[in-house]
Order: sequence, then C-alpha cells, then structure tokens
Amino acid sequence: MKGAEFIVALCAFVHSSFGKVTAGTPYTEMRDRKHLSATDYVSKDNLIYSLLSTNIKIKTSRTVILHVVLRGCETWSLTFREERRLRLFENRVLRRIFGPKKDEVTGDWRKLHNEELNNLYSSPNIIRVIKSRRMRWAGHVARMGKRRGVYRVLVGKTWE
Repeated sequence: MKGAEFIVALCAFVHSSFGKVTAGTPYTEMRDRKHLSATDYVSKDNLIYSLLSTNIKIKTSRTVILHVVLRGCETWSLTFREERRLRLFENRVLRRIFGPKKDEVTGDWRKLHNEELNNLYSSPNIIRVIKSRRMRWAGHVARMGKRRGVYRVLVGKTWE
C-alpha cells in the first residue's frame, strides 16, 4: 500500500469511528472510543501496521488514535478508575508501537516496563493532555460574556 492509499485508509477510519460512538456518560463515550481505536486500527492482524516505522506509528497514534479517544475530554470529570484505564490503554498502544525488548541477561523477549515506555515516548501522558485541555477550556469559558449559560455554570450563578 502506497502512502496516499494509507492516508485515505486513515481518513476513512477516523470518519467511520465518529459515526459509531453513541452519546452517553463520559465513561461510556471514553470506553467506546478506546474500543474503536484499539480494535479498528491497531489490530494484530493488520499487516500494514507491522511494516511501518516506529516514528510513523507514534505520529499516527498521536493524530488518529488520541484524536478519537480524547474527543470532548474537556468536559469529562474523570474518576481515579477511569484515569487508570486510560493509562492502561495508552501503555497498551505504546507497547504495540515499540514492541518487545530482548533481555540482556537471559536473552528472552519481554514486554517493556512502564518506565521504559515513558522514556521512549517523549510526549506527555494521556492524563496530562486531558487536564491541560480541561484548563484551556475553562479559560475559554471564563473569557465568555456573563450572560452566556456556560459561563454562569462555571462561576455558579445559574439563577440570573
């Protein structure tokens, strides 16, 4: 598959993914998007994915998978359990990207540990991205006019 065909396939994946997600609680939306990203794109049977370089896999993960998973994350109120599940999802994707590592002592192949994944992946983790987007959104709402409903909810004056 050539580069243009690959990009067309990625665009088709993103377009089809947004149609499959149903509105609901933040947890169900997050769960549905994680499931779509993991199953539709990063499947183990995908031969094309195995032929790509690590840099292309990282860029694809940032632009496609995180975009689908984090849509609307500015309004989520995450529990510790949901944060943990997002971190697990991110680590699973990163392990798929970087692959196993050969142990120097025993010579066996093993999964990368979380610290090794963090060292290899220079971008902020998914929880940090959600928190920074939430702060950016709060700043945007704070600059809105006082008559806007979203602003009144933010400052706690809904009776006006």
